[in-house]
Amino acid sequence: MAPTPARNRRTRVHVVSDVHGNARDLARAGEGADALICLGDLVLFLDYADHSRGIFPDLFGVENADRIVALRTARRFEEARALGASLWAGLEENRAAVIEEAVRKQYAELFAAFPTPTYATYGNVDMPPLWREYAGPGTTVLDGERVEIGGRVFGFVGGGLRTPMRTPYEISDEEYAAKIEAVGEVDVLCTHIPPEVPELVYDTVARRFERGSHALLDAIRRTRPRYALFGHVHQPLVTRMRIGATECVNVGHFASTGTPWALEW
Repeated sequence: MAPTPARNRRTRVHVVSDVHGNARDLARAGEGADALICLGDLVLFLDYADHSRGIFPDLFGVENADRIVALRTARRFEEARALGASLWAGLEENRAAVIEEAVRKQYAELFAAFPTPTYATYGNVDMPPLWREYAGPGTTVLDGERVEIGGRVFGFVGGGLRTPMRTPYEISDEEYAAKIEAVGEVDVLCTHIPPEVPELVYDTVARRFERGSHALLDAIRRTRPRYALFGHVHQPLVTRMRIGATECVNVGHFASTGTPWALEW
């Protein structure tokens, strides 16, 4: 049988988000795909489903993890911050140095698990300055930038918007909107956070609305990409919906599912 002409060859991309320390499944996430896309949140600071996992319980124990999750879930953020501050005050080491050391350990394992090629952007719990040190030649980091994969243009916008949680990579609405504008018209718009639509931003387990982006929603309506892909909301009320011509998809909580979302054309 004659080989299939290159122009007829199909392209398959696997997409993950909210990896949160799941290096084992990440190492297999690119199998059968031409490329892997990662929409951020590599770091596992505290697992809301299993309070024994993450940087926080490693430092302060599961009982304190239980307490802080209960406070955050009840939206008692000031009390949660006060508890966190008291725990950190009890450490002899510098807080920033302790966190960075723990994050570096996770990044070393996670970036080593990325297949080639991987296209990645930051989540709100990530530390962008460290990515340059760990991203190998097969990993392309994009934020407010575009890349062509299999003849389609993909745009990437990383990070989250400011919240009472004060996670590491939260930026202003204006800065986020500028990155959306810089991406412009694309076939597939890849972000960490969803557009500001109630059904897409509500987490049914945490019982709260996460922050989505109005600028992202406006861009979807204006530029009409084929797909808008995102994560961030671990247990969304709705995993996908159509906004005009655009299919909006929460690609899933990879930390718990271990399964990438697939896009083929």
